[in-house]
Amino acid sequence: MSESEKSTQAGKIKIADNVAAAIANIAAQEVEGVIKVIGSSTSQISEMFGKKNLAKGVKINMDEEGTNIELALVILHGVNIVQIAEEVQKNVKEAVESMTGISVKNVDITISDIVFEEKKEEVKE
Repeated sequence: MSESEKSTQAGKIKIADNVAAAIANIAAQEVEGVIKVIGSSTSQISEMFGKKNLAKGVKINMDEEGTNIELALVILHGVNIVQIAEEVQKNVKEAVESMTGISVKNVDITISDIVFEEKKEEVKE
């Protein structure tokens, strides 16, 4: 697990990548038209056993130049895909930077699926 570290006069502050990933997940889902952030099959299996993983569907890569964030989304049918993706990029970047102080270099979005309005609640679960 990678992490961001900052030294202060009082000591060190470390922020694990899964914290930034959870913030990114929540920020993405705040955008109207995003149904959910989807993850790998292992995170889906974990959820079957009652472990809610807010970092699922978000990949964080931290290096000296900044942080790269990748998200896979399910969106609502009929929305402007490019507009939704741009709003998610903006919302995720602002949320992660303001809450953690981590410099976000890129927010890459993959639209993995679209869902019709009548199936929206089924997919969210």
